[in-house]
Amino acid sequence: MMVALAVDPSRRRRWIADLARRLLDAGFAVRLIDADRRPPVRSVGLLLDLERMLLRRHRPLGADPDALDALPPVGSLDRPNIVIDLSAAPAARPGARTLAVAFDGLFGEDALIGPLLAGHMPAFEIRDLDGGFDGGLTLERGRPSRETAVGIGGGMDAATTRLAALLVARLRDPDRPLPPPEAATARAGRALPYAARTLAATAALTLYRLCCHAPHWRVGWRHVTGPGVMERGDTDGVPFRVLPDPGKCFYADPFAATWQGRTAVFVEGLDHRVGRGFIAAVPFDGNGPTGPAVPVIEAPFHLSYPFLFEDGGALYMLPESSLADRLDVYRCVDFPHRWEKVATLLEGRQLGDATIVRHGGRLYMLAAERDGTGGYSDTLAIYSADTLFGPWAPHPGNPILVDVATARPAGAMVRRDGRLFRPVQDCTDGYGAAITLAEITRLDETGFAQTVIGRVRPSASWPGRKLHTLNRAGDLEVIDGAVIRPKLAGLMGFADRLQAPKPAPHPGAEAPAPYPGPAARSAPPT
Repeated sequence: MMVALAVDPSRRRRWIADLARRLLDAGFAVRLIDADRRPPVRSVGLLLDLERMLLRRHRPLGADPDALDALPPVGSLDRPNIVIDLSAAPAARPGARTLAVAFDGLFGEDALIGPLLAGHMPAFEIRDLDGGFDGGLTLERGRPSRETAVGIGGGMDAATTRLAALLVARLRDPDRPLPPPEAATARAGRALPYAARTLAATAALTLYRLCCHAPHWRVGWRHVTGPGVMERGDTDGVPFRVLPDPGKCFYADPFAATWQGRTAVFVEGLDHRVGRGFIAAVPFDGNGPTGPAVPVIEAPFHLSYPFLFEDGGALYMLPESSLADRLDVYRCVDFPHRWEKVATLLEGRQLGDATIVRHGGRLYMLAAERDGTGGYSDTLAIYSADTLFGPWAPHPGNPILVDVATARPAGAMVRRDGRLFRPVQDCTDGYGAAITLAEITRLDETGFAQTVIGRVRPSASWPGRKLHTLNRAGDLEVIDGAVIRPKLAGLMGFADRLQAPKPAPHPGAEAPAPYPGPAARSAPPT
C-alpha cells in the first residue's frame, strides 16, 4: 500500500521524515507531494533558530528543517492509496483516501505553532476528508503533554511525535474504534508576547529552584473504614496525616500492603543531593507508622512507583525503571525489607508506572509508554500475558490513546461490584497535578475503553499543590502530592504559611523520621 505525504515545500521538517520512517517500518511505500506553499512567519523562524542555538545547543529536533531528500516524489505511474495532507488547506484527492491533521480545529503548521506561542499545547485530530461532511470524519484525537518540552521547538516535537504514532496506528488498523465526540478550541498567539512570557517564566522557575527543592513530594495516610477517595471522588472525610520526611529527601508513589500479618507502605525515596530514586519501606500498624523509612531496593538507575502484585502465593514488586529502558520484577523474601530480583519482564521500552490487573482470565499491564521524544505521561500502552513472567505481548491497538489527562496510571486498579476502576494521573495543569478516576468498560486482547467518572484535587483534608498517586490496602489509604520545600531551614515557617494548614501528624511521628541515606552515586539527576 502506498502513502503519499502532502507537504508545503517551505515547511519540510525532521518530524515529517520521522513519520515517513515509521510508515516504512510498518510496511507502507511512502512518496512525497508538494502542497500549496504558504511562507512561514519570519519571526517564528528566527525564534526557532535562536532556540536551536541557545536552548538546545544544536541538538536535533523534529522542528528542524529537513529537505526530505530520502522520500521519492509521486511519479506519473504512482497511484497512492492514501494521502496524508499536512498543509494549511487540505483537500480530498480523487482516487485516494485523504487524511488531514487539525490542531485545535485548524489546519497547517501555523495552527500548531500559534497555541504554543500562547503557552498552550494544542490538541490534534486526524480527519478523513472523505468522511462525508464538512471538515471530515475524526479518526483519532490526541492531547499531548508538554512536561519535558523546552521552547516552541520542544512543543512541536512533543505534539508531532504523538501525532506520528497515532497516524501509523490508524493506518495499520483502520478498524480502530473512533474517539468520542469532543470540542476543539482554536487559539492564537504571537512571538513577541511568547518571548516575554518565556523570559519571565524561566526567571521565576530559576528563582524557585534556587531557593527550593523542586519538586518535593510528600506522602499522606489515613485509616478509613468506609468509602475512600476512589468511592467518594474526593479527599474529604478523615484528614490525611503526613508521613514525615527528613527534608533533604522526599517520599512519593505510596503503595500499601499487608502480608504475612504485617503492614507496610512502600514509597519512592529521592535524596535531593543525589537526584535518583530508590524504594523504601515504612512499617505500619493500626495507629500509623511504627518506624522510619528504610531503603529496600536500590539500583544504578532511578526507581519509583513500587507497584505490588500477589501471584501464586508470593508477593512481587515491579518498580518503575523507565530511564533504564526495562521493567524488572522482584520477589519478597522477608516482608517488608528483603527483596530479590527474579526476572526482567520487558526491555528496550520506556514504561512509566506499569500497573497489572487480572481480567478475563489473562494478565494486562497498563503503562505510560514514551516513544521517542515528548512527554512521559500522555501515551497509554497495554501489554498482556498468560502469566506474570510472560512473555508479554503488545496490544495491537498500541498506542491505545494519547491524552495528558487520562493516560498515565496513578495506582493499582480496583474491582468493585464486578466493575473495574483505575486512578489516572491528570497532567493537564502540570505533571501530577490531579487524579482522574476512570471506569474500564472494555479490556481484552483486541480493544480497550474507559469512561472518566471524576477528578480529584487537593482539599482541606489533603492540602498541597498536587495530587499524584492513590492506593489502599484494607482500611489504610495512601496518597501523595507536592509542597514547597525551601532549601534553607529558616524559610520553612514562611513556606508553611503560604500553603494550606497541614493536618496534625500522628503523635508518634512528630519529628522527621531518621533517614539512612542511599550510597553515593555518580549519575546525574533524573
